[in-house]
Amino acid sequence: MPSVAIIGASADPSKFGNQSLRAHRAQGYDVYPVNPKGGEIEGLPVYSRLADVPLQRLDRVSMYVPPEVGLALLDEIAAKGCDELWLNPGSESDELIARARELGLNPIQACSIVDVHSRSRG
Repeated sequence: MPSVAIIGASADPSKFGNQSLRAHRAQGYDVYPVNPKGGEIEGLPVYSRLADVPLQRLDRVSMYVPPEVGLALLDEIAAKGCDELWLNPGSESDELIARARELGLNPIQACSIVDVHSRSRG
């Protein structure tokens, strides 16, 4: 089962950080919500930091936070490791993309929700 951390996961079903969690789970991903508030979302435990996710490496990290927040998290993402770093609309910036590449990450500027839905039809 592929793994994904949703950074900026939300308990609010109208927010993309919640819709992404549900879309990935529906497509068979092992989903790890990340939000400093902790708690539980959609029956899943929420990790306050990516470093707390109990995997050594993730297949995918999907970001739903402003670029300045994401930029501050890049070192932690690089330390955890992931095959794909999805920068959903509104989470990207030129500075963030450049720094992600410097750290050896694979930034993808696209909507991960659209991606998981398109894979289910393909």
